[in-house]
Amino acid sequence: MDEVRPRTGSPTRIGAQIPGTGERASIIGAVTEIPEHLLKRSRERRSAIGKGDDDAEAAESTPSTAPATTAGSAPATTPSAPAATGPAPRAAAPEPAAPPPPKPEPVYVQAEKRRKKIPFWAMATLSLMPVWAFMYVRAVTESPEVVEGPLGIGGEIYNSCASCHGAGGGGGVGYAFEGQAVQQTFPRIEDQIRYVYYGTEGYNAADVEIYGNPDRPGGPHLTGGLGVMPAFGSQLTQYEIIGVVCHERYTLGGADPTSEEWADEYETWCSEESPVFAAVQGGVYDYTSPDGQMFGEVEVMPVGPEPVPGSAG
Repeated sequence: MDEVRPRTGSPTRIGAQIPGTGERASIIGAVTEIPEHLLKRSRERRSAIGKGDDDAEAAESTPSTAPATTAGSAPATTPSAPAATGPAPRAAAPEPAAPPPPKPEPVYVQAEKRRKKIPFWAMATLSLMPVWAFMYVRAVTESPEVVEGPLGIGGEIYNSCASCHGAGGGGGVGYAFEGQAVQQTFPRIEDQIRYVYYGTEGYNAADVEIYGNPDRPGGPHLTGGLGVMPAFGSQLTQYEIIGVVCHERYTLGGADPTSEEWADEYETWCSEESPVFAAVQGGVYDYTSPDGQMFGEVEVMPVGPEPVPGSAG
């Protein structure tokens, strides 16, 4: 079969029908003719880069000696893949530097971590320690002695008298009680109760100049001679006045309740078993009545319904 050349610019594929002949081409890979201006441009380019155009002219003048390949003699060649274009791939980023090793912990921190901790079950026991300590102290501490009767009541009431006579009976605006000074002014307890009950105003109204012992060592105390004594008969009950007077005579004044001089008075008026205090507190006896009364073997002089001069004992 004669070789059939296709028209320039129309490459013929294997098995393609040749126009006008009705035959199929058996030639593989017909070459497209390169235009002259492209060849000229290629020669100029090669000349510019120093390769000259000898090789290009030789290539053009030398005919291809490669035998034609038919469809039945060799497989079709696969065109090579085009060269990769575009920017070069980026280089991999360098790996970050390893972090510096941690600083060693201080010695005291290491010791704290090694120290044994209190177990959780012991926390409940430790939380009860304050309660246990409080109960222990209460158990071993003796309760303060509670004073009852006239002295107990009188000690509480005397707080309102301390501003004038001193918390310990040392005196101030009013006279002192300590060192049995109160017994020197009032040898009999009834005279002191009467003065506390009626006060300076009552004695002035009754025109009583000396309210205590007229023979007092150092001279008698005159009504209103040192401040003003309020009338507590309108502020306190009768048994409360007995209590505060007992407190002034025995707690602050220092009289000995066991001595022969003061034992009868103490037992009758100021002891916890005082018959006078119990009778007045129970409403059986009113010491402002004009009549005296016997309590056992002791006769109680009445305080009376009004102020009278004090007695010498």
